[in-house]
Amino acid sequence: MARAPQESTIAPVRSDDPKSQKKPDEKENSAKADTKKDDEKEAPELSEEDLQLKNELEMLVERLREPNKALYRPALETLRTLIRTSTSSMTSVPKPLKFLRPHFLELQELHKSWPDSDDKALFADILSVLAMTYSDTQPRGTLRYRLLSQEASSTPSDPGLWGHEYIRHLAAELGEEYALKVEKSQDISTLRALALECATFLIHHNAEADAVDLLEELECVAKIADLVDKDTYVRVCTYMVACVPLLPPPDDVAFLRTAHAIYVQHLKFPEAMALAIRLGDPKLVYSDFHAPANPLMTKQLAFLLARAQVPLQWIGVPVGDGSEETSAEYGPVVDLDQDLLDILYNTGLLEHFRAFGKELSVEEPKSLEDIYKTHLENTRGASANVDSARANLAGTFVNAFVNAGFGNDKLMVAAEDGSSWIYKNKDHGMMSASASLGLSLLWDTDSGLSHVDKYTYSNEENIKAGALLAIGIMHSGVRNDSDAANALLGEYLTNKSSLLRTNAIVGLTEWDRIGLAHAGHQREDLVPSLLPLVADEDVSMEIASLAALSLGFIFVGSCHGEIASTILQTFMERDEKALNDKWARFMALGLALLYLGRQDASDAQIEILKAISHPIAKQAQILLEMCSFAGTSNVLKVQNMLHYCNDHLDPEKEDPTFQTFAVIGIALVAMGEDVGAEMSLRQFNHLMHYGDPVIRKAVPLALGLLSASNPQLGILDTLSKYSHDNDLAVALNSILAMGFVGAGTNNARLAQMLRQLAGYYYKEPDCLFMVRIAQGLVHMGKGTLGINPFWLDRGMMSKTAVAGLLATLMAFTDAKAFVLDKSHWMLYFLVTAMYPRFLITLDDELKNIPVTVRVGQAVDVVGQAGKPRTISGFQTHQTPVRVATTERAELGTEEYLPFASVLEGFVILQKNPGYEKMEL
Repeated sequence: MARAPQESTIAPVRSDDPKSQKKPDEKENSAKADTKKDDEKEAPELSEEDLQLKNELEMLVERLREPNKALYRPALETLRTLIRTSTSSMTSVPKPLKFLRPHFLELQELHKSWPDSDDKALFADILSVLAMTYSDTQPRGTLRYRLLSQEASSTPSDPGLWGHEYIRHLAAELGEEYALKVEKSQDISTLRALALECATFLIHHNAEADAVDLLEELECVAKIADLVDKDTYVRVCTYMVACVPLLPPPDDVAFLRTAHAIYVQHLKFPEAMALAIRLGDPKLVYSDFHAPANPLMTKQLAFLLARAQVPLQWIGVPVGDGSEETSAEYGPVVDLDQDLLDILYNTGLLEHFRAFGKELSVEEPKSLEDIYKTHLENTRGASANVDSARANLAGTFVNAFVNAGFGNDKLMVAAEDGSSWIYKNKDHGMMSASASLGLSLLWDTDSGLSHVDKYTYSNEENIKAGALLAIGIMHSGVRNDSDAANALLGEYLTNKSSLLRTNAIVGLTEWDRIGLAHAGHQREDLVPSLLPLVADEDVSMEIASLAALSLGFIFVGSCHGEIASTILQTFMERDEKALNDKWARFMALGLALLYLGRQDASDAQIEILKAISHPIAKQAQILLEMCSFAGTSNVLKVQNMLHYCNDHLDPEKEDPTFQTFAVIGIALVAMGEDVGAEMSLRQFNHLMHYGDPVIRKAVPLALGLLSASNPQLGILDTLSKYSHDNDLAVALNSILAMGFVGAGTNNARLAQMLRQLAGYYYKEPDCLFMVRIAQGLVHMGKGTLGINPFWLDRGMMSKTAVAGLLATLMAFTDAKAFVLDKSHWMLYFLVTAMYPRFLITLDDELKNIPVTVRVGQAVDVVGQAGKPRTISGFQTHQTPVRVATTERAELGTEEYLPFASVLEGFVILQKNPGYEKMEL
């Protein structure tokens, strides 16, 4: 018989512990004990010392309640001493404040009842400190009692006596109170006076950044000049200058002016001069240049001015035909000695550059094959027509860029008569070939003219036009008393030949916009020659636009009213056909360059452009806006440019060219500061993914501008990807941008990428042409030149360099219409941005002197404590030495003292009298 299944009984899981069975009354006692333990945790037992302190504080509070006023002062003094001398860990509240917190409200009422006296002032002082523990319920209590203390006492105490944390608390409340009082239009003088006291304390306790921030919040940062001394001014100024890209106008200018005043106060003239140039203030430049008593310091400042290409009339040197007097706005005319004039004219640049090339063993000319290395290219068995006109034209530019400045290339300068490379080109190619002579003989105004002169008598109009351009290029960056380029080119400005007039104008442009005597130097004597060409409706739009562009270069960043109004008038009066011309964009660029870096100064012109209905006005408006804020990292302007790129336009209904300029504008505004530049890369990525073709083709150009002569791995990989894009306009511009990014760096990775591209595009003549140009740019000056517009430790922006880069990029906004057509000579606009990336040390006789220097990656040490290393991963070299865009140099020993603040370019040294050589 089967057994019935037995019921299984499962015991329920109990919530209490079965092992500890307690009776109900035991449980009750246990609960009481637990509560007691929790209370002990919440209020831990005080040690004997703490208990004694607590009792003493309560006794002192009790004394303040008593009617006997004689007890008040000793009680308050004791309270003050106890609070000041209390020490605790960084994470806990000092014990006197902790024990006095329960009595705070009572003490407040007590304070109100006391009459005004020194005792009441001291009482308010103590309450101000205690209020730090009540900041959550009584905002700005610390500040309120501090101000009451000052009102009640004839001799207020120094707030710094209460320590660093108290001052920081006070500074935070000062900013809040100031904002409220300004909103209600109340008196703010007492707040500013207190802020100056706090700032003085912060500056002398290694918190210079906090002091600057506080005075900036109270809008009185200029007063910091009175607070600094010889030990603190360097850190204050460094921080202030580093803040400039992050500040909105006019605060950025106020910071620069204040830092300039501090540097002058402490006789740091190179630093002061750098800021005066950055401000574009002729009066400051004049006073700084003539301030030093040491002639060697004046020469060092002259090197700085020569590099910045500052107008000579700003320092009292008459320019032009000699009859022009320097304006009283700048200062009285001075007679400088020849040594100074040679420096200001950049006369020795060529000699030092060639000596630098010899030192690096690159003085021998390089052939095209040395650059192309075609044996390494994979052309899949196809044999391209090596002698084709397009290949020869590319060779012209590559040869010119690679051998620039050395004056010994085999194709042009050293070629035998009749076998010159010019004759291997056709038609307009001959013009670029003869113009390349100017680049090979860059800065060589003596023997260079004799080489070029013979071509100006040629019967072939293209060769003659190219020779005129070569004269302009050759004088780029240097000046001589004879003013030869002006004399030679001026006569062709009225020539009947459109080609000769164009190249004479551009020749003037090339020379004037970079040479120290002309580039951005407001040479008024050149205006009558060029301005009529802009306004004349009978001349072609090409000549009018290039004349406007030339004036933009000559008066770059000058806000010249007459030129601006003439260009605006031309936009209003010219017929629609002329304004639709492809060259009109260069007239708009000429207008924009007048306001380069001048921020709000262009507001009136922008408003006028808004009233013009033709699409060119919108393009000019964006160019004007982006040039005005070039290198400022102004976030609002970057957002504006992105907003312009937002719409998807129908090209048949509306001209979308302005969006191309807006993309370049993002890079132009953001390139002044590393964080902004990095953030803009992500925006470019979005634009590339979602933008229309007119936007996409501009993204590589913007990347090239953002990282000129600074080959960052991420940007190289991005451009390499874009260079294989289905849209040939994007691919072309990407290849050019690769040349921009690697310009003058000899970057091996980039050279390999370009060789692969040469194989990839062997059937695409336009793309192959651009690959060759990019190869020439990468090896520019055989690795000695760069085109990055920032110099002096990336703190200064060269306006002439930016102008040259923008003009080149503008030609590539429609590459098929300009560079790939007959205007390939526009690549020579880059000459304005080309400058040697070297450090050359000179003795007191301006002779080259080799010294040991360390060169490494620049490290941002602004605001860091102590004296951290300013370079990392350095190598030790003997000068002269190459310094890349992101590198920094420092002297290896203390044997010499430099006159310059930054070791870059030409630096004059003097022996250190206190140096003792270590005996090994």
